[in-house]
Amino acid sequence: MSPVLCIALFFVIWWMVLFAVLPLGVKSQFEAGDVVPGSEGAAPQKPMLLKKAGITTVIAIIVFTIVYLVVTRHLMPHQIFDLVPNLNQ
Repeated sequence: MSPVLCIALFFVIWWMVLFAVLPLGVKSQFEAGDVVPGSEGAAPQKPMLLKKAGITTVIAIIVFTIVYLVVTRHLMPHQIFDLVPNLNQ
């Protein structure tokens, strides 16, 4: 895998993991009983974005490492991805 492909793949994995991690541990302002005037009651009280970015990075590194090893060591047979049946049989 080229370095550019690795960076792009890590970027995509990081964002996918971020969207999975964002809702964890969030308490809305309405649930906390402390709605800031002019804001939506469903807005998070403490989003903890830096903590979630760190958690996302650790998980993304683990997932990327697994994907990288599977691709570079050919641990998955390419026949899985064949969409057209082999007509030579």
